[in-house]
Amino acid sequence: MKQYYGIKAVHGDAILLFRVGDFYETFGEDAIKASKILGITLTRRANGAASYVELAGFPYHAVDTYLPKLVRAGERVAICEQLEDPKTTKKIVKRGVIELVTPGISLSDNILSCKENTFLAAVHFAGKRTGVAFLDLSTGEFFAAEGDSPYVDKLLANLSPKEVIYQKGYESEFSEAFGTKHYTYRLDPWMFAENSARDKLLAQFGTTSLKGFGIEQMPAAITAAGAILYYLEFTEHRQTGHISSISRIDEDRYVWIDKFSIRNLELFTANGGQEGCSLFDVLDRTGSPMGARMLRRWISLPLKDPGQINRRLDVVSLLRDDASLREMLAEAVASTGDLERIISRVAVGRVTPREVVQLKNALYAVEKIKTAMEQSGQEPLREMAAKLDLCLKVRDRIDKEIYPDPSNQIQKGGVIAQGVSIELDDLRNIASHGKEILASIQQRESEATGIPSLKISFNNVFGYYIEVRNTHKDKVPSDWIRKQTLTGAERYITAELKEYEEKILGAESRMLVLEQELFAALLAELARYAAPIQADASVVARLDCLLSFATQAVERNYCRPDVNDSQTIDIREGRHPVIETLMKVGEQYVPNDIRLDDSSQQVIVITGPNMSGKSALLRQTALIVLMAQIGSYVPATEAHIGIVDKIFTRVGASDNISQGESTFMVEMLESASILNNISQRSLVLLDEIGRGTSTYDGISIAWAMVEYIHQHPTAKAKTLFATHYHELNEMEELYERVKNYNVAVKEVDRQVIFLRKLVRGGTEHSFGIHVAKMAGMPAAITDRAGQILRDMESAHRGKLKDSRKKAPTVAQYGGSGIQLSMFQLDDPVLKQIRDEIKGLDINSLTPLEALNKLSEIKKIAGI
Repeated sequence: MKQYYGIKAVHGDAILLFRVGDFYETFGEDAIKASKILGITLTRRANGAASYVELAGFPYHAVDTYLPKLVRAGERVAICEQLEDPKTTKKIVKRGVIELVTPGISLSDNILSCKENTFLAAVHFAGKRTGVAFLDLSTGEFFAAEGDSPYVDKLLANLSPKEVIYQKGYESEFSEAFGTKHYTYRLDPWMFAENSARDKLLAQFGTTSLKGFGIEQMPAAITAAGAILYYLEFTEHRQTGHISSISRIDEDRYVWIDKFSIRNLELFTANGGQEGCSLFDVLDRTGSPMGARMLRRWISLPLKDPGQINRRLDVVSLLRDDASLREMLAEAVASTGDLERIISRVAVGRVTPREVVQLKNALYAVEKIKTAMEQSGQEPLREMAAKLDLCLKVRDRIDKEIYPDPSNQIQKGGVIAQGVSIELDDLRNIASHGKEILASIQQRESEATGIPSLKISFNNVFGYYIEVRNTHKDKVPSDWIRKQTLTGAERYITAELKEYEEKILGAESRMLVLEQELFAALLAELARYAAPIQADASVVARLDCLLSFATQAVERNYCRPDVNDSQTIDIREGRHPVIETLMKVGEQYVPNDIRLDDSSQQVIVITGPNMSGKSALLRQTALIVLMAQIGSYVPATEAHIGIVDKIFTRVGASDNISQGESTFMVEMLESASILNNISQRSLVLLDEIGRGTSTYDGISIAWAMVEYIHQHPTAKAKTLFATHYHELNEMEELYERVKNYNVAVKEVDRQVIFLRKLVRGGTEHSFGIHVAKMAGMPAAITDRAGQILRDMESAHRGKLKDSRKKAPTVAQYGGSGIQLSMFQLDDPVLKQIRDEIKGLDINSLTPLEALNKLSEIKKIAGI
């Protein structure tokens, strides 16, 4: 326990898995935590005469089952191993922590998600600039960026790191800028020194400058990246040869998609829970885990350069039009497996023999891919093929040295092929033929002694022995040495048996040592090929994504978008990619046209009843634009997409009760973020703005927002505004680039049929009561609601006054002069009060009569 407490003192914030023989044990508070998380028994053991300590453990071979549960519960886990063989020491076995596993740092397949990067992020605050770096230890992918806090917050939302590290003392700055939903860990300030961070990166990459990586003039990003490397050492991850470069995330290269839009558009997770479906789920037809991970990054970071986008689309077009090539490449890509993570495990010495064989098979698949793309005769594919390195030397060495179906653990042997080592082959000969010799000894002794049931066996206590049944023990020769007496038999050893035992057992132990040495030499050679194999994995992942797009284009009848530098978004017969996929067989999605530009139709105000499809129309427009800018075909018959640089959405109701923020407060925070960041090429989607407050507050806010977007002096953001407020239809008359549309419905026999078609013009009806009927609301309630609605409509027929002056520009912004009445007699109680006072003759009313009348009115009002 003294040894345990010494190690625990170094890793006080982690659960320490302390190896004791065949078990990992936890003690004290760790044991209490582990027993709850893992569902294992909590016991006590004596710790000296006057105390005890809690204890919980599990067999060492079950670590792959229990470790992921601890990490997913948000725990840091220090794995403490026995560093020497207990047989070779008479003292306490030397132990030490070999790895600290955290939510952001892991190499275990049971913890890692195959289709998602496990990023560790570091954030460094440097005045007005904030640096951020992302590392996936399991693949070696390393990214860095620098910008203001909102930009870094966007990147954290886009790449979803499993753990974020930052400097101690910056807790309030971090929570204020990035919230409290990230799993974080704070490090000492010395790990965030720019000079030492720069030196750390140069040493890691073996270069004299960071210019080649594009981050030389990004001190905050360099500091964050260096802190990640220090953190790897801190967590005992020192084999990092596969981290051979770092890429800059350029703010000017990618579309801005904030965390609200990622959630609202359901890019990666469906808001409807497990039954829902995200855009990633729909687009992911990849055949390899590394392709799926790259697809997630593409969706997170759509491109802004039409040239780059069209190069992707060119490849998708070629693959779409050539079915045989597409199918052949897809089969080869699927054969590569997770090449990216396997070569990373080679670099850190954590690869199994079967994974090495998979690496070999992947390299054979890479050869097929390269050959097929070269023979296609298509220049875009030939360019990709030229970047593939077949690594023939190392592939052939694996083929020669490892059995095709080896044991999965090198410690068990049966991995190194015949003909690799003369010594190993000789030892195998002895081991295999030794058993034949033992069989011949058994046969000979049985004949010599006349004992037919005599047999030679083995146990760990005294090795090989001869067992004789008691009925024949009087025939045993005098030179046999008795070692054990059983109920019905005796066990003996002989000098000849001991001699062969030494040869056979010596051969088996020496074979295991030799196999491990030869395997380690092979891994050292493989590690030298980490960089070219990582480059191969990147090319294959890219091809996998483009194949996925091509497959979807064929199966879903998508069209190639025309992506250009114009200011126009023109989508013909667009469809929602997710809803269309989830529709029942035989149902058809109703397509719609959308056109937005900065000259005549900048803002579209869409009215229509609930369930008519307004929200779906908004989302599908954003998703089609996003799909086009990641290089995918889109669900439409025709699409012309003028590049968008920011996508903002305020769709759907949500709240943040844990932080005391109401639905309306969240709505206003998201809306403020949009209005403060819009640009000339922004796409803005606003759904039911203002519905979280009173009707007239809501109308005022919605009107003012549309007005602000339209009148902005520098940014004519293309905007779709879905609303229930029919008053907003009047804006078309006042603002030249605001146009009214509605989602059509048809009323037949007092029943509403949703046509889901976008048509020109506004609408005055919401059909909310019809929707309530469809939902199964009791008839008494819907009938009464209809009566109240008719009363309210008759009492409020007036529209907004025509005396409004033309809205000011943003520079002059101070309100539009719109006056809405505070009181409306559309409440039945107010109507009754009005009727009570309507016929009163105030001049002839006595004070007592006035008091009585006031008392009656109070009763009516329920006061």
